[in-house]
Amino acid sequence: MKTWGGRFTEHMDSVFERFNNSFDTDQRLIFEDIEGSMAYASTLERAGILSPEELKQIGKGLADIKKRVEKDPGWLSGQKDEDVHSFVEARLHEIVGDVALKLHTGRSRNDQVSLDTRLFLKRAIIRVQVQIKSLNRSILNLSKTHLDVIIPGYTHLRKAQPVLFSHYLLAYFEMFQRDYDRFDDCFRRTDFMPLGSGALAGSGFPVDREALRKELGFAQLTRNSVDAVSDRDYLVEFVSGAALTLVHLSRLAEDFIIYSSTEFGLLELSDAVTTGSSLMPQKKNPDSLELIRGKAGRVFGHLMSLLTLLKGLPMAYNKDLQEDKEILFDTLDTLVECLQVAETVAKTTNVNRTVARECVQRDFLNATDLADYLVGKGLPFRKAHELVGKIVLHCEAHKIPLDALPLAEFQSFSELIGDDVYTALSLENCIQSRSVVGGTARSRVLEAIEEAEKRLAIGE
Repeated sequence: MKTWGGRFTEHMDSVFERFNNSFDTDQRLIFEDIEGSMAYASTLERAGILSPEELKQIGKGLADIKKRVEKDPGWLSGQKDEDVHSFVEARLHEIVGDVALKLHTGRSRNDQVSLDTRLFLKRAIIRVQVQIKSLNRSILNLSKTHLDVIIPGYTHLRKAQPVLFSHYLLAYFEMFQRDYDRFDDCFRRTDFMPLGSGALAGSGFPVDREALRKELGFAQLTRNSVDAVSDRDYLVEFVSGAALTLVHLSRLAEDFIIYSSTEFGLLELSDAVTTGSSLMPQKKNPDSLELIRGKAGRVFGHLMSLLTLLKGLPMAYNKDLQEDKEILFDTLDTLVECLQVAETVAKTTNVNRTVARECVQRDFLNATDLADYLVGKGLPFRKAHELVGKIVLHCEAHKIPLDALPLAEFQSFSELIGDDVYTALSLENCIQSRSVVGGTARSRVLEAIEEAEKRLAIGE
């Protein structure tokens, strides 16, 4: 059933009809569309447009459609309706007759779809946030399990300074916590009720928008009817937040791919998140992580598509906006799956403590601590930096670590160096000396873990 057509005298071209129809995509909004229609019917009854009996009939008809979909989701497959709105209206007409034709009074598909996507997105954001919190819980548990493990910290993918493995993991906790907070902001700007805006000028009937807002659970009303039907900022914010979350997931994936390689050997991925080779029997490939890394690009593309879709649209609603649903749904599905897989990786990854210990004892990761030691003896940092560079060069030439250099050789470079230098160069000191807030000292990491636990507990 077409929801329009009175001024048309010719049939729509069959190819264009398939091109125009969006039901295969926007059927995912059916529960939101039914919910909005139920609330709108109540408003029409309060405005005197529907009688109490008509409201009862429409309510029962919409409830029957909802139950049918819940019982048999396959019912939606193959339907030929133009979109989810016309599908609901057509099925309602089949159930309750012509009273269904009153439901669209003062309402446009323009404000209807804005309502549906906002209702859907509010629930989607909560779903994403639950999954982010679950991933962060797994990261936190991994941090607590390996609190005593020291690994090389890297800059430029070159060994830099030793850090606690827990401290490294908590960096990702912070990234994902920011993502969680960004979705809070997105939720706040999504939480505006647009119904009653009509096609663009507002409803011509005394629709109680405030009552609609309360019934549908929105925080505020949209303030301008033209903006309400053309605004998709909330979708851009969601896809942008998803893209940034996937940046962080992709970085985590890249790290774990590298650290679990034979060349590094710091981590071992479980069989639950790896695959084999069809040719090489010995292979154990990190496909879970590679797919996360690859799917990030998919969502980046969605963000650019959505921005491009919006950038040249004249006011107010345009059919171009039909394309936003595919972007929204695929972004949501991709993000949730990637978060779920990343959580499984975090839950099942093993740390090779022996390899970690060996890695931090090579390649002069305590060189900065020697410079700090010299500064403590009164040498200006720039001179200390230059001097330690020469000592490292000497140790490289003789293939010995800094903390194995005899005291006499140390003192040949500087008389400021005493036998307490070996304490300063110990791995334990390298970690414990970084005791500023946010540093890798064990006491600070324990504080960070305790604080992270509190942050995760909010809302539980």
